[in-house]
Amino acid sequence: MTEVTRAEYCVIACAEAWRDAGEVLASPMGLIPSVGARLARLTFSPDLLLTDGEALLVTPDGTVEGWLPYRRHLALVTGGRRHVMMGASQIDRYGNQNISCIGDWERPKRQLLGVRGAPVNTLNNPTSYWIPRHSRRVFVEKVDMVCGVGYDHAAGARYHRIPRVVSDLGVFDFATPDRSMRLASLHPGVTSEQVREATSFELAVPDDVPRTRPPTAEELRLIREVLDPGNTRAREVGA
Repeated sequence: MTEVTRAEYCVIACAEAWRDAGEVLASPMGLIPSVGARLARLTFSPDLLLTDGEALLVTPDGTVEGWLPYRRHLALVTGGRRHVMMGASQIDRYGNQNISCIGDWERPKRQLLGVRGAPVNTLNNPTSYWIPRHSRRVFVEKVDMVCGVGYDHAAGARYHRIPRVVSDLGVFDFATPDRSMRLASLHPGVTSEQVREATSFELAVPDDVPRTRPPTAEELRLIREVLDPGNTRAREVGA
């Protein structure tokens, strides 16, 4: 097995978000999360549902295997049977996500995508995040606008859950007493200090942080030869 790239570790970290998920709809946003979801379907989560983003259920190679009408899609969304992996322009210690604007909402410095479906996603089904460039501008003390709802704003939301945040530096979760963000694993070549320096808030860091698990030989073959032979993953994480 040749040397595993940082991008391939990120694929594995994203795929693990859907481990043993059962028959839930995966909604990955981004190249690496998409490869990760398809890898999970081919390996440890065979019941995972994949969609073309419109009205069809598909296999990892795009073959149509079912119809997903909009009413059925909404039933999955609001019933906790979808797991989204979104992006974030900002994310804070409690998992609040911003994709709407930078600066004050009334006079923003920069207009972004808008709130879109983030509140519904985060309140009604599990939502993870993929952030290809970990920096203090993204991992902020407090988001400028709450789009995706974090643990400090989700009281009473039946299906709210943020299983993981994956960045190009490591994997993060919220397994702390106050549901603040914790460093769960480091990608190879990354130190805890690097992560701290790239994060604007105080991150919970265990004394002994494990490494993100490497792909198996078969997983690496699937990534390189079947799922992403063109190496598009390197566009998001070049290391």
